[in-house]
This record gives sequence, C-alpha cells and structure tokens, in this order.
Amino acid sequence: MSKPESDAAAPVSAPEPEPAPEPVSQPVESVEPAGATEPAGRVELTKPPVEPAPGAAPEPAAVPAPAEPATGAVPGVAAPGPAPEAAQGPWAPPAPAGPPVADPWATPAGPPVADPWATPAAAMPPPFDPDRPRATGWAAVVPGAQSGFQPGFAYPQAPTATNGFAVAALVTGLLCMWPLALAFAIVAMVQIPKRNEKGRGMAVTGLVTGVLGAIVSLFGVIGLLAVGVEAEEYGDTPRGPKGSVQIEELRAGDCFNEPPLSSGQSGESASIYWVLVVSCSAPHNGEVAGSGNLAGRGPAAYPSTSEIDEMAERICGPVRDDYALDSWLVPDGMEEGYYYPSRVSWASGDREVTCTFQDNTRTHTGSVHTDRTKLTRAQRTYLDAVLAYNNALAVQPEGEADEEPTEYRTWAKTMATASRKEVTDLSATGIDWPEGARAKLIELGAIKLDAANAWDAAAKSADVETLDREVGKALALSVKSSKLAVDIRRELGLSTGEQASEIRV
Repeated sequence: MSKPESDAAAPVSAPEPEPAPEPVSQPVESVEPAGATEPAGRVELTKPPVEPAPGAAPEPAAVPAPAEPATGAVPGVAAPGPAPEAAQGPWAPPAPAGPPVADPWATPAGPPVADPWATPAAAMPPPFDPDRPRATGWAAVVPGAQSGFQPGFAYPQAPTATNGFAVAALVTGLLCMWPLALAFAIVAMVQIPKRNEKGRGMAVTGLVTGVLGAIVSLFGVIGLLAVGVEAEEYGDTPRGPKGSVQIEELRAGDCFNEPPLSSGQSGESASIYWVLVVSCSAPHNGEVAGSGNLAGRGPAAYPSTSEIDEMAERICGPVRDDYALDSWLVPDGMEEGYYYPSRVSWASGDREVTCTFQDNTRTHTGSVHTDRTKLTRAQRTYLDAVLAYNNALAVQPEGEADEEPTEYRTWAKTMATASRKEVTDLSATGIDWPEGARAKLIELGAIKLDAANAWDAAAKSADVETLDREVGKALALSVKSSKLAVDIRRELGLSTGEQASEIRV
C-alpha cells in the first residue's frame, strides 16, 4: 500500500484520466533475481496510484531500518541488496497476483528418471558412540560387512566317508611296512581335501611311523655294513670280500696276499679262511706250489701241531721242489709254508694240505715257478743234480754240534750221500755242456768229493770235538762250491742270484 503524499508540494493538477478497467487477476509466477531474500511465489496486488489533494504537503520519505546481516555473511563485505524493481509507468498493467496457470496443452512432466550408469552413493555409517550398547549375535554384523561365505556359495558339507588310503597307511605303518606306509600316507593326504573325506589323522600317523621305520632300517643297514667290513678285514673271519678265495679253493700257480689277522691272533695259531688272489706280476706275499692229502698218513683223530708239521713237510717238500726247480729263483725272505685243516674241517673229513712260498714281511713281484719246457737238457740236468744236495743242506739242525751231536751226525751222513750223488749226476755222459762250463764242472766235482769225505768223518766221529771240526770243514767246502756254482750257472744261462731279491717273470 502506498502512503499519501503531502499537500505542500502539490504540482499543478493535470486533467484526471479516466479510470481504466480493472483487469482480471491471474496467478503469475514471480521471477526474482538471484540473491532475493523474499520467498518465491509472492503475489502482490497493485492498484493505480492516488493523486494527492491540491494544496497538500508531501509526506517525508520513510528511512529504512538497517537490515540484519545474513547468516554466513563475511564481516566487512557488503551483502548484495535486493534487485531494484522495474519502474512501472502509470499505464503499465498490474503484475499477476496469483500463481501461473498451467498450460493445458503441455506434456505432463513425469517423475525424474534415475541414471542407470551412475554409481550409487555409499551409505555413511552413523558416527561412533562409545556409550552406545554393543550388539551381539548375528545383529553384531555391521551392514555391508561380508561373512566367510559369499552370497551364492553354499556352505561345504561335513565329511562323512573315511579315505581308504589313510586306513592302509596307519595299518602298514604299525606293521613296520614303512615303504607302503609312506606311499599310502602321501596318496591319502592328497585325496582327502579333494574328496572332502575323513582320515587325515590316520594318514599323518602312517606317515610318521613310515619315516621312523625308514630311519631305523637305515641305521640297521649301516650297522650290517659296518659288521661286514669288519668281517672282511681279517683273514681269520669266515667271510671274505669280493675277489677273495677260500683256502681250499687255491690252486698251484695262484699268487695271493694274505690278509691281516684280528687282534690277539698270531700267524701260527690263527685259522686263515680266505686270501686275496692277485696277478703274479703284481706285488704279493704268497704263491701256491701245489697241494697234498694227509689221508692215511697219520692218526684218525686230529693230530697235534708237531705231527701236522711233520706230515705236511713230507708232502710239501717234493711239491715245492717240483714247482720251483731252480731254488735260486726263490727270493730272500720267501719261505716254505703250508695251510692245513682246522679241527672243525678235519672232523668234516678235510685232509687237504696247501703248499706255498710265503713272505709275511714284504711283497714280491714275479713267480718262483720253473717251467721245465723252457729249459735245455744241460740246464735240467744241472738243476736236478744239485736239488738233492740243496734239500739236504736246508735241514741243518738248529742248535750247535756240541749241543745236538746225534742230530748233527745223522745230518752229516745225509750230506755225504747228497754230495756224492751230485757228482755222479753231473758226470753223466751224453750231456752237451757249454764249453765254458766243462772245466768248472770238473772242479766242482772235486770239491764235492772232498766235502763228502768230511761229512763221512763227522758222521763217524766218536767225540764232539771231532764232530764239530769235521762239520766246519765240510761247510767251508760247501761255501767254496757255491762260488764256483755261480760261474757254472752263468755259462748255462741260469739265475746267478742277482734276481733273488726281486724275481723276474
């Protein structure tokens, strides 16, 4: 509503216009500029302005009250005022008083359509309140949280069947059949999770017992191997290593190495069951000359050591002589030996004696065997002639002549016979002796005859002094003949003793 104007400053009145017809009021939407503080949809009813009365003073303009600052206004910054209303002329049509009339021909607006591709806004959880009571049970699951099983995946069924391999692993493990237990346990542990079966505990038990059985078996094998190595180390144990030969299996011409004896045993009292056979060109400490049988040569019961020695020497002497005809080829230290049956083997009927050449202190190379097919007639005649003398010389009594006079007289008689036999054999006609050996053979025969006379005197001596003197004289002649024999052997092409320390094959 407008205030009346003052009469004081009334202007000259103009002719009063005819009143215009009052328009029909229609609701019109009020469009206000941005920042307007009045609410939308405000309707104003206006009417033509009233002319002031002539002579009336104009009323002073009202001072507007200061506006309160809007919420959120920044101090010191002027807030934008309302947009000025458009000036209305006196003939302007009044503003619509009501809301706008809807267009009857317009397409009716439907509800807003949601964007199918828009990302839905996440629901914000309520702020945490420490005093709020906690929910329990299924209600405690926070909305939006995920459980162990997602929607669309069913809970797994409880296992009902027991795996057969698990049962087999347990049974075989308890029965100490560890290879099967290990195999069944591994198969069971692979199948159980795939087939959703029971029996994992039995499979684990079978696996553990299988591993323990394998460990025990491993230690057992190691122990057996250790016992086997110890058994193979000594010759007085029944079992030998690979390449070993039992004593009764040795044959003439075999070269061998005798194994060491176990603690507390000696070479004379120990029983040797096996030896290692090697090539005669390789280092060795023994060679087999042959064998003989004691059957019918002694008592039926097991003989004493002295009886066995006597019987074995009677058998092995000729065997060794025939095998090693040239005794000068036998190296120093290589002594005559033999293996005889033990008491147990004797009771089982064993009567075999194995005759050998052995050196228990060091090894040798080559063979002591004399191949008669490779000898000339002169070589064979000479070796056969000196054989009896050499064998007789080798059995000299161990003591002195004054200590064992009877033994020395018997030995002297044997030496006299062997000396004369040698001269007779070397004097045989029809032998094609080398020219350089003839004179030396005649000289050797004369020395042998002188030695035979001395041996006869020793054998017939009545007192010990004469026995001792004649034995010494005969031995001196024997040494002289040995020096002459070296020259003869050289002329014949036989060994002269230089190879005796190490045999040549």
